[in-house]
Amino acid sequence: MRIMITGGCGFIGSAVVRHVIGTTGHTVVNIDAMTHAATRASTADAASNPRYRHIQADITDGAAMRAVFAAHQPEAVLHLAAEDQTDPTIDAPGACVATNVLGTFTLLEAARDYWNDLDMADRMLFRFHHVSTDAVFGPQRPGAPPFTQATPYAPRSPYSASKAASDHLVRAWQHTYGLPTFVTTSTHNYGFWHFPEKLIPLMTLNAIAGRPLPVYGDDNTLRDWLFVDDHAEALVLAMERGQPGETYAIGARQPRTTLQVARAICTLMDELRPDPAGPHARLIRSVANQPAHDCRSAIDPSHAEAALGWRPRHDFETGLRRTVQWYLEHRAWWTALQAGQGSTHTTEAAA
Repeated sequence: MRIMITGGCGFIGSAVVRHVIGTTGHTVVNIDAMTHAATRASTADAASNPRYRHIQADITDGAAMRAVFAAHQPEAVLHLAAEDQTDPTIDAPGACVATNVLGTFTLLEAARDYWNDLDMADRMLFRFHHVSTDAVFGPQRPGAPPFTQATPYAPRSPYSASKAASDHLVRAWQHTYGLPTFVTTSTHNYGFWHFPEKLIPLMTLNAIAGRPLPVYGDDNTLRDWLFVDDHAEALVLAMERGQPGETYAIGARQPRTTLQVARAICTLMDELRPDPAGPHARLIRSVANQPAHDCRSAIDPSHAEAALGWRPRHDFETGLRRTVQWYLEHRAWWTALQAGQGSTHTTEAAA
């Protein structure tokens, strides 16, 4: 299968690239604009493979997207490129709207033009796979059942609202034009090549440096944590087996509060890199919550598991150990990022 991946140098996208090139016979053309959250290092192992090609382009550029379709004739699109939820997107939400809404619209139109020109057999095989987030479902009340593929949308931040809008566009293009699209949503990912502004790398790198580990004051934040390599495997299976019009909710059934995550990282750091100043748990600090922060989220992945024949391979303890060990072994990568971004990225709270 010839797969066009958008955002393939990002955190989840690069995991998909590594999985495809390392474990399948599919080919990949990776479209990535190389914004601050992208790094070529994450796909370096694939770069020399003849089944891989990276094109630096913006998904909001319709002419560039049509040129990619014409030149590479993809049989499937895996759309991951998005502006993620960070403090800058709360302060300047236009980036979310531009990339997540207008970018998805532009990509859908380029895909539709290309798909309309295919012969009937290729039209039947083509898939447009849009990757979304559980943030579109909004807050989950304590004691409420986990989200599913049928949960109504209730976004509360610029990021989640823009992702919800893009989901609706993808479904509308299937119902209105017949473009064979489907959507996957997932819980919070963690793993290798995750940027330092996110919770688990933030906590890990702060622990390494002996800086405070920020935890929201009431510790009411409960997330279902999914190891990124497991998510990548699920996304590729969805490309191979997903049906137009479907939604697949992907999760790991591994809920942890932020405090539990912080303590688990501290325990691993005490074992793997002891601090002469004392146990790392001494660094945990209470901080104020961020605006539009959804405190609880968990997904019931039963439908996706049955439809795709997928189960996560990592429990949280195994995945976290691999992740912390990876950051300890890849200091050159994240120290270079910190030098370029400034120290605030390792001292702020993250979700």
